[in-house]
This record gives sequence, C-alpha cells and structure tokens, in this order.
Amino acid sequence: MKPQFTNVGIVGTGAMGRGIAQIAAQAGSQVQLFDTQADASSAAQKSIFSQWDRLGEKGRLDSTQITENKARLNCAHTLQDLAGCDLVIEAIVERLDVKAKLFAELEDIVAPLAVLATNTSSLSVTAIAAKLKHPGRFAGYHFFNPVPLMKVVEVIAGLKTDASACTRLADYAKQMGHTPVAAQDTPGFIVNHAGRGYGTEALRIVSEGVADFATIDRILKDQIGFKLGPFELMDLTALDVSHPVMESVYHQYYEEPRYRPSVITAQRLAGGMLGRKTGEGFYRYVDGAAQITPEPPVPEVADMPPVWVSPRAARRAELLILLKNLGAKIETGASPSPTALTLVAPLGFDITTVAVVERLDPARTVGIDMLVDDAASKRRVLATNPATRPDMRAAAHSLMARDGKAVSVIRDSGGFVSQRVVSTIVNIASDICQQGICSPADLETAVTLGLGYPLGPLAMGNLYGPTNVLEVLFNMQTVYGDPRYRPSPWLRRRGAIGLSLLHVEE
Repeated sequence: MKPQFTNVGIVGTGAMGRGIAQIAAQAGSQVQLFDTQADASSAAQKSIFSQWDRLGEKGRLDSTQITENKARLNCAHTLQDLAGCDLVIEAIVERLDVKAKLFAELEDIVAPLAVLATNTSSLSVTAIAAKLKHPGRFAGYHFFNPVPLMKVVEVIAGLKTDASACTRLADYAKQMGHTPVAAQDTPGFIVNHAGRGYGTEALRIVSEGVADFATIDRILKDQIGFKLGPFELMDLTALDVSHPVMESVYHQYYEEPRYRPSVITAQRLAGGMLGRKTGEGFYRYVDGAAQITPEPPVPEVADMPPVWVSPRAARRAELLILLKNLGAKIETGASPSPTALTLVAPLGFDITTVAVVERLDPARTVGIDMLVDDAASKRRVLATNPATRPDMRAAAHSLMARDGKAVSVIRDSGGFVSQRVVSTIVNIASDICQQGICSPADLETAVTLGLGYPLGPLAMGNLYGPTNVLEVLFNMQTVYGDPRYRPSPWLRRRGAIGLSLLHVEE
C-alpha cells in the first residue's frame, strides 16, 4: 500500500526523532533525518540500522525488508534538503520559541500542500502555529517513547488546523502500525492530562503521612492491577521529565487544584534524586534493582476478639461472608460489645469521623477498604485512627491475613489509597469528556495504550461504580474542604442516575 506521505522529513534525531523515523521508513516512506548538531543525523541513521539488524536476528524482519528500510532512510545536511517532503515532523527541544522559529523557516522551504507536525508533549499547538502564514496545514503529532513499542499517537488540531491535515496524519499513523486518537489543543492533550490523577494523588497521600512509597505502590498494584506503582513509574520516567509536566499542566490550567504538583518531587528533582537513571529516586537502586523494605510480618494474636461490623459499611454483606470464611466470631447486636473489634468500611470518609458520627469507641475501631471486590484483589487494606489500640490493630491485621492474602495497614485519612487514586483518575477523565477534549472511546484507548493502565479511566469508573466514585469524592470534599475533589459535572450527572460512564452519549 502506498504510504499517505511519500517523503517525510524528521527534524531532531534524539530518541523520539529516531523512533518516528524508524516506523515511517518501515511504512514505506522515504525519510530524511536532519539535526543541527554535527554528525547527529548520521549517528541516528546508524542506530536505526542497528535496530533493524537486531530485529532481523530475532526473525521479526527478513533480509529484504531490512535492505529496503535502510535504502529509505537518509540524512539531510540542511533544512533546504527537506524541500521535497510532503510531511515534516519536528522532535526538538520543548521550547515554544525554538519550535516556532523552525516552522517559520520550514514554511518557506516545503511545498504549499505539505503538512507540518510537531511532536510536542506539553506546548500549545495553536501557539506554535500562531505566526505561520498557513496554520491550516499544521498539527500536533504526539508519539510516546519508545516510539516503535508505544502504539498510540495523539493527533492534535490547533484552532486553525484543517480537518484534512488531521485525517491524513491519522491515516498515516495506522500505516505505521499505530493507533491514532484525536485531541483538542489543550494542556497535556489526552494522555498527559489524564495521567495527572495517578501520581499527584499518590504524592498527596504520602505528604499526609498516610503510608510510605512502597506501601502505596503495593496497594495500587495488588488492589487495582496497575503494572507499576506511581513511585516506581516516576522512578522509571525520571523526575526531570515527570515533574516539569506536572508543573506545565498545572500552570497552563491556571492553577486548577486537581493538577497541583507536589513539593516532594520538586525537592527530589533539586537534589538530583531523579530515579533509576541516577541510582536513587523514591527507591535506591543497586545493579538496576530497587531496594525495597520488606513488609512487616503478620502479628501473632493468641486471643482473637469478636468482630462487629458497622451497618453502614460498604459491601457489608460481602464483608460478613469474608469474616465468616476467615473464622471470625461475628457479633450481630445493634452495637458492639465492650471487647469487640469494630470494623467500618467507609467510602471517602476517614475512620475518625466515622467512629464519632456512629458513636463507636475509636480505640477499638479499624477501617477496611471495600471499594474493590475482595475476590478480585490480591491485597486487603486496613486503616487505623489515632486512637486505635495496638492490640485491636494487630487483631484486625492477623484476622485479615488468615487465608494468606497480603494485608497493608495505613494511617487514617479521608479515603483509602485506592479510593482516592481511582476516584481522582475517573474524575479527571470525566472532566476531559466534559470539556470535549476527545471522545470517551479515544480517551480509553489513549490511556490504556499510552499509560498502560489495567483499564481505561471510564471503564474503571464503571467497574467500581459511578455512584461509589461520587460518594468518595463528595465525602473527601467534606473531609478536606478542598476543591481538588470537586466532582466533574459529566461524572455527577451519570452517577446521580446510576448510568455507566463509558456507554452513555449526551
């Protein structure tokens, strides 16, 4: 099949430029590499050639394909050498002035119908194109690193971008083996915008002293199914990449509280604790392996107290079945006996507030997170309040670990770790839909392919229940008095009448 663009120019030969050049040549386009640094283009060409040779050794490309790919990849010595290109993709430094200057030069070099595209991850496409004579042919074309493996690309329309330019770029993405998603020109586009909920809320939880980095990572992997915990992920991407994105989205949205960055990452960035590449981040690395403190052992409790479950507990019937299966002695009275371990299972509220409102003895009250179906989770999470007695904490931990399932015990806060992070992710995604930044389907595709989440954020909301997510947000707003937990109107409308998030059209 003839490629959508026959001659493609790539300006910038770093990791992103190399990756885009590789898949463009594999799609059948003649590709020219250009970089202002001497010998950078030839070094990039050699690197891509080596990559193809390795793919040949693994049996993923045959010798004919390798030869043809190499013949299509060439170096340009000046920008003028890109005059014959019908598409030029820029992948240079993330500076608005530098990108705008480059495209102003390219506009006078390429043919009038050639498409110009920026691989920016955080800058406004409209702003880059503001001084172009023909902004209609200019669009955002945001790939993710490593380009050959990350199979999603955001196609971003600026305010003056012609629809035909985006259509051609989307078609070309498919020819390169990628999945295009259409985004409006807003801060963070889809992926970097939707991704704000995961790391920023986890950082807030740490800053409140609720749990440490490793515990939060364990909970979100074992309860929700994330491949990497938020702190493992930030160590992998490195804070010199992730923290500036946090700040960029926050400031571009005029200090919207939902996107507020954390002083924790700012301090670590200033101190050079960037993650894996520096040997120390949220974890310390020895020979590439994270040094993680082992989990505390399960307490040994000789005399297990009876257990009383609050009638207001989330998933109360399931919790009672779980306790029965664990061999607990369950009290069924209207109130707990003087010796009973009291279990509450709130959504969004802190354990202290629940104990006070329900007139329970705080010293014997422990919370359990029941947002997630216990059978679908690899970990149970308990929370104490400041007055919880050590013997009651130990009894709850020991009881919940009787069947061998992992148990984490965290400190009191509004909402458990998974409740807070999931609800924040769903709320931000709902706000993206509210703003019309992309379609719900493209949102799900972009997040699952671009961020590797176990589910798209709207599917996540469907799984755990829009009404449950709303309850967590409303209650957390009550606990914290913070607008960052303000539910999106898009979510509020659906949750109010019990409709799914993913399949309802306005």
